Amino acid sequence: MGFRTDAIHAGQEPDPTTGAVTIPIYQTSTYVQEGLGKHKGFEYARTQNPTRMALEKNMAVLERGVAGYAFASGMAATTSLTHLLLKQGDHAICSDNVYGGTFRLFDKIVRHYGVEFTYVNTSNLSEVENAMKPNTKMVFIETPTNPLMSITDIRGVSDIAHRSECPLVVDNTFMSPYFQRPIELGADIVVHSTTKYLNGHSDSVGGVVVLKHKADAERLQFIQNAAGAILSPFDSWLVLRGIKTLPVRMEAHNSNGMAISKYLAGRKDVRKIYYPGLPNHPGHDLAKKQMSGFGAMIAFDLGSLDRARQFLGRVKLCSLGESLGGVETLISHPATMTHASVPPEERARLGITDGLVRISVGIEDVQDLIDDLESAFRN
Repeated sequence: MGFRTDAIHAGQEPDPTTGAVTIPIYQTSTYVQEGLGKHKGFEYARTQNPTRMALEKNMAVLERGVAGYAFASGMAATTSLTHLLLKQGDHAICSDNVYGGTFRLFDKIVRHYGVEFTYVNTSNLSEVENAMKPNTKMVFIETPTNPLMSITDIRGVSDIAHRSECPLVVDNTFMSPYFQRPIELGADIVVHSTTKYLNGHSDSVGGVVVLKHKADAERLQFIQNAAGAILSPFDSWLVLRGIKTLPVRMEAHNSNGMAISKYLAGRKDVRKIYYPGLPNHPGHDLAKKQMSGFGAMIAFDLGSLDRARQFLGRVKLCSLGESLGGVETLISHPATMTHASVPPEERARLGITDGLVRISVGIEDVQDLIDDLESAFRN
């Protein structure tokens, strides 16, 4: 089936009891059993829930994996991956320009269990290859990265990792499976914050992991049940509802993202702009090769904290707030918000300056967004 058809139908058969075309919210904690050892495949809602399972099947189809598992947040999903892949004495490689929450998890929690992390510029394949060790058990990349939109060659990193029998994990939150499918490019595992584009309406928090290999899927299913950080039935239903319109939303996001990036690129008071859809972006050609769209995440540098503070205080239609991927435009200051957990010297090295602003372009009328930005620049 085509992607748009799968987004609407995969994993979502009409309800057998009523014929409802929308998967019901099975808001139950347990299930009646017919007798000892006799049940209809459902025992306890932490282990199985029909609404959550429909979402998991849907995501497995969209990301071209064998199975998917939904969690209470994107960070819960990533935490579960560390239980799957890492143990004391292991080594992992991670993109150096990664979401601040991912860095915080790896550096402040997982590292203290005896796991070593090396952070490299994964867009430079030689850095990935040089960082590999005999005990490297995970390579974790974001592409595009948050917030500087660096592009990593998924197939290239996959080849390096697989030569050492090491799995590649890709955070595909920014692109969604509509614009990028890492498993088709060689990745072993894909992780999403469903909070973002998959849900798309800023009314749910969740995460999902999709796996290429059956053995990994079986082990993660055990971890999901044992650790218990499951996505609720209502949130599962909200994400399923969001995915039905994912293709049309992503096209609108992409169109607006291109328009806003061109507007910002034309302003002399914007010192630098990070958006892979612009021809001068260093990852532009690779992005065209492995992505079918450039998305709606843009970062731009205004030169100083004072200028960023003034600009962010003047926008009206663009909402100052954490998160991204909703139908409304959200704007943020990475150094004090999403990446505040990254040490200042590391932020400076990466280019996450005090003047950097990140915008998640929504699907409003694009001229209204441009007018709002223009007013913020002028006042």
